[in-house]
Amino acid sequence: MDALILATYALIVWLIFFKFKLLPWNTTSQVIVYTIPVVGMFTLIMLLNRYAPSSADVRVIKYTIPIVPQVRGRVIEVPIEPNRPVKKGDVLFRIDPTPYSLQVKALEAQLANAVGANNSLREQLKAASAKTDATRAKLDLARMRVKQYREMVAGGAGSKFELEASEADVRALEGELAAASAGASQITEQLGAVVGGDQAQVAQIKAQLESARWDLSQTTVLSPADGTVVNVQLRPGGYVTAFPALAPISVVEDVYQIYALYYQNELEEVAPGDEAEIVLPTHPGKIIKATVDSVIWAQGQGTAQVTGTIPQTGFAPAIPGRFPVRLDLADPDKGTFIAAGAVGEGAIYTQHLKAIHIVRKVIIRISSKLNYLILKLH
Repeated sequence: MDALILATYALIVWLIFFKFKLLPWNTTSQVIVYTIPVVGMFTLIMLLNRYAPSSADVRVIKYTIPIVPQVRGRVIEVPIEPNRPVKKGDVLFRIDPTPYSLQVKALEAQLANAVGANNSLREQLKAASAKTDATRAKLDLARMRVKQYREMVAGGAGSKFELEASEADVRALEGELAAASAGASQITEQLGAVVGGDQAQVAQIKAQLESARWDLSQTTVLSPADGTVVNVQLRPGGYVTAFPALAPISVVEDVYQIYALYYQNELEEVAPGDEAEIVLPTHPGKIIKATVDSVIWAQGQGTAQVTGTIPQTGFAPAIPGRFPVRLDLADPDKGTFIAAGAVGEGAIYTQHLKAIHIVRKVIIRISSKLNYLILKLH
């Protein structure tokens, strides 16, 4: 663009001073002619870099999800193919479910036995409680008779023998009540504490069974998001384990983020919502519209980790870092395929001096056309 402006300026100078000779070509005019482009280009460049800053470092980043199985075992199936898109919930691979299925069956049997034993104890407790209640009723009746016989004997109308027999019945019933209460207490202790409406042993087995069923479900590993499995080296017969450092497969998400890196003094006028354009070599000749989402005012040079090591300042000042500006694609280009790791150029158009934005837009479009050129000899 600068060459085009200079060429246009040179043509105007030639027409004025040489073709039509409208002005004399002397020392004064020569100084003016040579000064105008220098000052003009310097001013234009300064204004462009402030109010329509450009970046030669635009990056496309996609998140990668390491797929770590929750259970270990031998792989029996890998239905996916490398470099093919997958949807959320698609099967990535399957682990041999046999040991986990057997564990589920064993716990189901234990649960059935525990529930049966628990039901039997509950029936025994009901019978013991009923016997206790019946014995207590008999005892109350016997005590009432003893009281009546005592009153009759005291009045001379009762038999002392019948009073003694009634007292013996009371003692016998008291023994039966104590035995029945002890039996009921013993059964209650066997039933134990209650957790969530279940006897403690039953609740424990149910929890183990739920865990075993969850382990069994994890033998089928599903994709957590829409994306692409780029490098598939896992094969049936391989062994996988639940260890984060040994992820057998990784899914590259379809969702991407675009960042343009700028030096800090270029971002003074940049604000969220500003218009932006980017060009990528993967789309030669195409101008991809975007908007500024935010400026990330943070970088590695401004962070410190909590360690016992004294920070090293070095013998020379650190190289000034750049700050990323996150860009969101505009509606017309949201469906554009963006490759992970793609790099390109871009520009942001602030809300100031919009008249000079046309210069930056022309430069960006020229860069986009140059992406058609493949300059190599091998």
